[in-house]
Amino acid sequence: MSPDSSGFRSTGGKRPSTEGFERYVSRGSNRAFVVILVFLVIAAGFLVRLLYLQVIVSGEYSARAEESRTVGFTVEPRRGTIYDRNGHILAISVDATTVYANPSEVKEPASTSRAIAEALGGNAADYAEALEQSASPTFSFIARKADTSAAARLKEQNLPGIYFIDDTRREYPYGQTGGQVIGACSVEVDSEANREYYVGICGLEMFYDTTLSGTAGYYEAEVGADGTPIPGGVHESKRAVEGQDIIVSLDIEFQEELERDLKNGVKRVGVNSGSAVVMDAKTGEIYAAASSPFFNPADRSEVPEGSMQLKAATNLFEPGSIFKTVSATAILEEGTMTPDTEVDCPSYLEADGYIVSDAWYRGEEKMTLRDIINRSSNVGISLSVENNLGFQKLYDAIVKYRLNTLTGIDYPGEQVGYLLDFDYWSRVQGYNATFGQGLSVNAFQMLAFYGALMNDGVSTTPHFLMRKPQTNETPTWETHQIIDNKDAIAPMKSMLQTVVTDGTATDAEIEGYKLAGKTSTAEIFDEENGGYRLDVYNIAFAGFIDESTSNFVCFCGADEVPGDRKVTTMFHDIMYDAINRYNIVSLASDE
Repeated sequence: MSPDSSGFRSTGGKRPSTEGFERYVSRGSNRAFVVILVFLVIAAGFLVRLLYLQVIVSGEYSARAEESRTVGFTVEPRRGTIYDRNGHILAISVDATTVYANPSEVKEPASTSRAIAEALGGNAADYAEALEQSASPTFSFIARKADTSAAARLKEQNLPGIYFIDDTRREYPYGQTGGQVIGACSVEVDSEANREYYVGICGLEMFYDTTLSGTAGYYEAEVGADGTPIPGGVHESKRAVEGQDIIVSLDIEFQEELERDLKNGVKRVGVNSGSAVVMDAKTGEIYAAASSPFFNPADRSEVPEGSMQLKAATNLFEPGSIFKTVSATAILEEGTMTPDTEVDCPSYLEADGYIVSDAWYRGEEKMTLRDIINRSSNVGISLSVENNLGFQKLYDAIVKYRLNTLTGIDYPGEQVGYLLDFDYWSRVQGYNATFGQGLSVNAFQMLAFYGALMNDGVSTTPHFLMRKPQTNETPTWETHQIIDNKDAIAPMKSMLQTVVTDGTATDAEIEGYKLAGKTSTAEIFDEENGGYRLDVYNIAFAGFIDESTSNFVCFCGADEVPGDRKVTTMFHDIMYDAINRYNIVSLASDE
């Protein structure tokens, strides 16, 4: 009997015995069964994994794959342009390029960082950090609002993982000139939205930020290996709405002349801080305005303290003798005095334990109201108000003349000033108020009042905005009839003229023109110790060219001036420049 191919011995056609079969199973079948079972378990594992990937988490993995080739970012709108009244560009958004990276595609971060630094400037280490330590594996900003030519040089190198977006950058073509009025922007960062955008932080950029900024859009798309969008791969696209342009009342060339005159004027009196403003009294349009030290929005490497504000709006001061015009106008409105009415003026007044005197020593004398204004007598104006108007009516006039009310100028940070309620006025408080002490104003409030003397008693709102060209919107501005008795205007202007010809402001004279205005040397309240500081003053002049084709009213001031000095020469220089620039003609008849 020989074994056959099945491994059983031949039995001559008989079936193998049960014992033989059991021996076979026990020796070989257990081993095969284990192999088959292991195979089935592995196959089942693959099947379960396949079902898990294809059905349960297929969406998540698809999303991850899509994310690796998707870019999304906010599309910033172009910020509106600011023009001066003659069409000169004061602030504009110019083309720029924002550079970003997909860090997962950058093959050599070190060499890529060096190449970026060579093209855009800066330190390679900073760029390496953006590439290697990005919060997102697929998106990281490298440089925002970069120069387009520098970005173009970088783009020519075709660096893997480096991409480019068209963007804009804010520029100020006139630099320092008009800087405080125009203002500046700061870049705000929204890290969650990968967004960087401009926000106005001072001046007109701040006041009209909503108008200028526009509305951001959004872009999200799948991109190929070269960074270009895959056809049909745009998931979301919202168009950015550009900001509106504005045309403002500044004449930037006259502004440059005014800033030069202001700089020379404050230097002449020994300080570096002051203000100057020229406004059209009939329209309220501000042709030029500045404070020193100046502010340059195009170069903010050094920003002097307080330079970002237009002090004529944001700073308060005790006006001093330019306020005598307010008192005299109220008396003339009352009709109880004329410019030639005489007043017995002692050398000083006593009230509530205080002494009121003039800035120079003199004995007792008679003065007309014109003399009182010409010579700027504190005693004379105090007695004139007390005996011919009364302190209650002076208080009422101050309120009526809107000297305790915001002008409404379209500039951020205007301050309203201080005026003690009349119920708390003492006699000395009444005296002090007649010559502008013990109360405070901003320069635009005084400018608006002096403008009303030129404008038939009507005060106009000082403002910069003239028009929004895209919508052709021309804003309207409030006007107020503040001088009810118009018969008071001509004699008041006449007295202001003689201040220039015969009084304290002879340095303001310009041959062939009738200038009118009032000087001021105001004490400064000592906030630390109370009372007034010694031998330091705020000096000012407010005035206009009377009887001419000009509607300009001007304020000049210098801050914390040592000793008794004047800014009348500054006023002269500014008005002289205005006469030449705008061909102002005198309408006064020869006498």
